Amino acid sequence: MSKRMSPAALVALKEALCAIYWYKGDLRSFLQQSLSDPTPLNRINWQNYKRQIVSDLVDILTDDQDRHLGDLTRLCHSVCEMNQFQHLAQLDGGAQKVERARADVLQLRSLLTPHEQIKSERDEVAKRQREAAEKLKSNAAVRLKLEDIRNRYMALVTSPNAQQRGFELEKVMYDLFELFDLDPKASFRNTGEQIDGAFALDGTDYLFEAKWQQAPCDASDLDTFAAKVRRKLENTLGVFLSINGFSKDGVAAHSSGGVVIILIDGADLMAVLEERIDFVSLIQRKKQHAARTGNIYLPFHEIAASVDG
Repeated sequence: MSKRMSPAALVALKEALCAIYWYKGDLRSFLQQSLSDPTPLNRINWQNYKRQIVSDLVDILTDDQDRHLGDLTRLCHSVCEMNQFQHLAQLDGGAQKVERARADVLQLRSLLTPHEQIKSERDEVAKRQREAAEKLKSNAAVRLKLEDIRNRYMALVTSPNAQQRGFELEKVMYDLFELFDLDPKASFRNTGEQIDGAFALDGTDYLFEAKWQQAPCDASDLDTFAAKVRRKLENTLGVFLSINGFSKDGVAAHSSGGVVIILIDGADLMAVLEERIDFVSLIQRKKQHAARTGNIYLPFHEIAASVDG
């Protein structure tokens, strides 16, 4: 899935291009210097009004962002770098023209900066995942242990004993945490509460709970676990594994307000066990997404799509 500029940023780009140059000839020279591919400029009717010229050009670039995204990004950066408008100040009504140009450029900057930050975050996540994948491939002992964990988990899939299956799943997850150096803690009770385990990552303590039931976990299951997490120290989060997923109502109820838990399902776990993503990258990506959007349930297939894009 290719990245796209937001509609709001495209509107702001059009407004800024209309404002930063008064004469069409100056605007055309600026565009020729900013675009690596000048072909779209040859499709423009330069006898038209400036606003229509700008609108047509941005629309041409937008209609084929797979080809022109680089030029769109460069054009935005060129506009955002402008902070001197003496060429406008010398015109009649120059002060007003400068004020408008400066305001439109600032508006574009305000919309472009979050876009660039998100892109940078995604690129960093993709880089970490590639590095983790290479690290995993180069460590035969780790891959051998991961294969053992995967085989134990697959044996549980066909187990008819639901209670024993849940108990064995805790041990599988403990070994998985240990494999990725997450300092795991085994199942424990605290003031009458059952906690399936805990681990630490990047200075954050995580409580862990796992459920393997036929129905997706609902809001009440998440309410109970979130309450346990909130009773711990402020720097504590929760990871809830439900092999058969979560109800939409449950996810929605906990994706607003302060996020204290993130969610993993059976497909996420299989992605780790099949070496499509390492467990640390999975948690980091889900935490980052929850912090930015409030959404605590980011399935692996969406992570893979964003990285591939």
